[in-house]
Amino acid sequence: MRRTVTKLADGRELIYFDERDDVVRDEPDRRELPPPPPASQLRYDPLLDEWVAVAVHRQARTFLPPADQCPLCPSRDDRRSEIPASGYDVVVFENRFPALSQRIADEPPGVTPFTEIRPGLGRCEVVCFTDDHHAAFVDLPPDRVRTVLDALADRTAALAELPGVEQVFCFENRGVEIGVTLHHPHGQIYAFPFVTPRTRTMLAAARRHAERTGGNLYADVLAAERAAGDRVVAENEHWTAYVPAAARWPFEVHLAPHRPVPDIPALTDAERDAFGPLYLDVLRRFDGLFDMPMPYIAAWHQAPVRVDRELAHLHLQLFSIRRAADKLKYLAGTESGMGVFISDVAPERAAQLLREA
Repeated sequence: MRRTVTKLADGRELIYFDERDDVVRDEPDRRELPPPPPASQLRYDPLLDEWVAVAVHRQARTFLPPADQCPLCPSRDDRRSEIPASGYDVVVFENRFPALSQRIADEPPGVTPFTEIRPGLGRCEVVCFTDDHHAAFVDLPPDRVRTVLDALADRTAALAELPGVEQVFCFENRGVEIGVTLHHPHGQIYAFPFVTPRTRTMLAAARRHAERTGGNLYADVLAAERAAGDRVVAENEHWTAYVPAAARWPFEVHLAPHRPVPDIPALTDAERDAFGPLYLDVLRRFDGLFDMPMPYIAAWHQAPVRVDRELAHLHLQLFSIRRAADKLKYLAGTESGMGVFISDVAPERAAQLLREA
């Protein structure tokens, strides 16, 4: 794989990940662009011990443009996009409308004695999986999935070195039902200046388990699921895809390596090669459930940069809000208000349907 770093017209970084070593990337960005916006505000919620990002400039971000105006397609002579090249394999670049960035403005005072405000230090990147606007991740060949995984590993390691970054989160949203604003197949990476609430909760549970048993909680749960078997959807030598016994979403699958590793960079070549075929198989099963493209979120759970890395176990959480061919799951009062999920589909039934799809 050939890695080429360049700059866009406004100074943002763009990185090509090419599958051929002889590719030359010297196309300049010929657009005239305003400077990137300053970092957002982070406001501390003392009632939940959580940070909220306030990024007002994101109101102006591109929203569902037609295909001939897609900013993630390759550039043409008559239309310049975010990618200057006329074709590409995988590209990563700094988001033009980031929730977090390294461009720090003056730090404002807190709004109350209890609500600290600080700059939204970090970084947000866009990952384009292919230059084919009409493709989807499920259409990629396994070797392209490997290229994507290598790019995520590269960016996870690089972003972890940035000042103030505490956690790197890679994810993909698919489908307007989920809330995507660009149809082109792509994902995103957020480098957070704090450990996210969900990860803190998972690590606290893992810490209690380690103190009580000496084991890794996720690894022990994975072993139990593999032994039970009734919620396993698919597996190979290095990975298992299973529906969690307490799945929150109608269709939710975890893909986990059998070897406990903290993050994507820690995966071996064999583990990276084995991921693509299994993931593509699960995605095809998702689409086959109702014979239509399944809206989903694919979220990589990685260890924090500096703390509790030994407690974590890398895994990909894939879930959909579609609960039937003609029904979506909307978060109700108990779920949005109290965080108590009520599942519409039994996990065992979901696993059976996915195996049969």
